Amino acid sequence: MKLRGSILALMRLPNRRQVRGKVHQISVTGGLINVETPLDENLQVELIFHLGETTIREKAEMLFPMWATQGWLQPFRFVDVPEANKNILEANLLAFVQQTQAGTPPAEPTQLAKAAEAS
Repeated sequence: MKLRGSILALMRLPNRRQVRGKVHQISVTGGLINVETPLDENLQVELIFHLGETTIREKAEMLFPMWATQGWLQPFRFVDVPEANKNILEANLLAFVQQTQAGTPPAEPTQLAKAAEAS
């Protein structure tokens, strides 16, 4: 899902330093974050951001960054995400998509999670 920087993210590095960025794209497997200074490839971070009313806090591995006109686009992939957390992330992504579509009321994330478990 393309977000174009509408969601702020915090990356907590192994040395406890924190780096801020904006989520450019997101999926249940990873995404793309806009950062001022790129992080090292293969660096594992704790990625924290809000999606709707849910706080997502997962481990992510940084991939090779790409220069953009305003900063860097740093791809990442989620690592070691429990299946239950994947379902929560997917449900909240679906709810966010529905919320941003004109005239469509936001779906309840807990209901979407239950529906995902049932299928």
